[in-house]
Formats: sequence, C-alpha cells, structure tokens
Amino acid sequence: MGYFLVRESMFDSVIHARDRWLKPSGMMYPSRMFLARTETSLGERKMKQFEHSMAVWDRFTRETADKYGVDMRVLNDPYRCSVFLTQCKTSVWNGLNPNQIIGEPALVKEFDCLTATLEEVSVIRSQFRVPIGFGNSKIDGFAGWFDVHFRGRSSDPADNEIELTTAPSLNHPTHWGQQVFLLHPPINARNGDVLVGELERTRSKHNHRLMDVTVAHTLERQGSAPATPTISTFFIK
Repeated sequence: MGYFLVRESMFDSVIHARDRWLKPSGMMYPSRMFLARTETSLGERKMKQFEHSMAVWDRFTRETADKYGVDMRVLNDPYRCSVFLTQCKTSVWNGLNPNQIIGEPALVKEFDCLTATLEEVSVIRSQFRVPIGFGNSKIDGFAGWFDVHFRGRSSDPADNEIELTTAPSLNHPTHWGQQVFLLHPPINARNGDVLVGELERTRSKHNHRLMDVTVAHTLERQGSAPATPTISTFFIK
C-alpha cells in the first residue's frame, strides 16, 4: 500500500501473485480497500515556499552577474516552471489535523482485493458534489487517504473485522499520512455554494509507478450563471 493507496503501483505485484498462486478457497488480507477524499484549508504554505525559492534564485542570478559576469537570467522561465511543478503541482505528504478538513470525506473508490484487476486499479474516476454549509471558507486543496478492512471472504468471514485507517487523526497518525493537492489560487466559497467536480487518477505516461491526478471543479452559486470548470493537474511522485 503506497501513499494515497496506489502510489508506486504496489498493488500490481499483489494482483499478479494472487492470480498466480492463491488457491480458489484462499483469502486476501486486507480484503477490501477504500480510497477517500475531502477538501482542506491549509493556508498558502506552498505558495510562500515557491515565492521564497524564486527570491533565492533572483539573488543568485544577480550575484553571479555582479561578481562573475555570468548572466543566468535566460534560465529564469525554465527554473520557475520546474520549481512550480515540484512545489505547487506535486502532491504533498501531510499529517493533517482533523480541524484542517472542510466538509465530509467522500468515497472515491472501493476495491475488493480478491477480485480487483489491473485495469480497475490503473484508472480511477469519481464525481463529487459538496454543499458548502460551514460558512464562508477558503478551500485551498483536496486531500486523499485510504482505509483497509480485514474481513476475510463472504463465504469465510473473519471472526473479528479489523480496520486500518490513515484518515487525519490527532491520536493515531500513520506513516502514510495524507496526500494533499493544493490549489493555486484557492477557491473562495460562500455558505450555500455547492462545489461540483470530478477527480481522475491515472498512471504517468513516463513512469507507471507515478500518478497523475486531474480535478475539474466549479462552484455552483445561487443566482449566478454556471461557471466554466477549473481544471487542476497534480502529480504524485
């Protein structure tokens, strides 16, 4: 089980071993896996980190020009793109405090470990509709985590079902933490708005163990014309 459950495509090897060696009456532990997502309010931490990195780069280019006569400003745009990709478009591992969660967690995908296929775990799509009923809020990211259940199989259930959750927790954090996908700019939501969207998780074309996440989202606001969806792309590396 990787970060966000599917990072590094670890479950591929489990599926291969299951299909090759598990006998018909065998059981899988964990037996079911659940992927969840919700909205977060984390502040503008990563954007400030990006701005700090660019300020350091600006000082560096000025010093190399003044001291050594080397003008490196031609690299400004490539460097900015690279840093923005790394710091603002790549998912962030975080041990979220439950009070940083906005709204109710929602199920993204459920897997039956006994029957799940490679095709099923390769692409995940999930639509969401989140009523904003917690006052005016700044939503600056989406967070994801997973739960796994040790149930046995329907024909031979476990005597005692056990759940391992990696949800935000003050008392029982895990090393998996949560994966956070930060929005730039954030969403300024009002009480009564509805956040509507779709999340898609695919495998990177360059490395099947890395993931691409696309979230198309918009706010439905009473009395306002429908807005064009904003499409945000993130990378799990």
